[in-house]
Amino acid sequence: MSAPRRLGAPPRPARALVALGALALAALVLTACGIPVDHAPHALARGDVPFGLLEPAAASTSTTTTAPPVGVPVTVYMMGPDGHLVAVSRDVSVPAPMTAVLSALVDGPTATETSAGLSSAVPTPPPVLSAAVTAGIVTVNLVGPFDQLVGQPQIQAVAQFVYTAAAQPGVKGVAFELSGQAVEVPVAGGAQVPVATPDQFAPLAPAQSTPAKAK
Repeated sequence: MSAPRRLGAPPRPARALVALGALALAALVLTACGIPVDHAPHALARGDVPFGLLEPAAASTSTTTTAPPVGVPVTVYMMGPDGHLVAVSRDVSVPAPMTAVLSALVDGPTATETSAGLSSAVPTPPPVLSAAVTAGIVTVNLVGPFDQLVGQPQIQAVAQFVYTAAAQPGVKGVAFELSGQAVEVPVAGGAQVPVATPDQFAPLAPAQSTPAKAK
């Protein structure tokens, strides 16, 4: 008596036919794909490998470019060897806020300008805390040893600030603060004023109006 067949399992001959059919179907698929079928494994010829499998994958590359910082030239004033103001050029970031312009003044002359006899009466620091323009008047708030200047050096330093600020469009004069406290400043005639304007420093007026480019 033959052994009882498990429920749901096909008879042995049927299973053999299913296996042979699966092998035939696999061979047909492989043949259709262009891969030769053999009875034993062996290395495929290079020309028999389909779909460009031997070609190296193209490397993914990406290029990131960083735009250079944009600067705009502004005019600041140093002291010349003859005691007159001299216009020089500086590049500051766009837009050029008054604080950045006056901070460029505080940085003083370049090595090339120093070699040419230019100097600055503005002590380094003071940092420029802020510089706001209202109705054509710049209010510049300073800290540091600016208030320790006396006599002609103080007048020259004030003149440098006033001329530098007035070189910007729409500026008529400069009011000064020290650590937020309003102060009066001396002009060329020796008077103390709350707002200084370029015409109050006529003896220091620049002999040339074309600013020299910083190097």
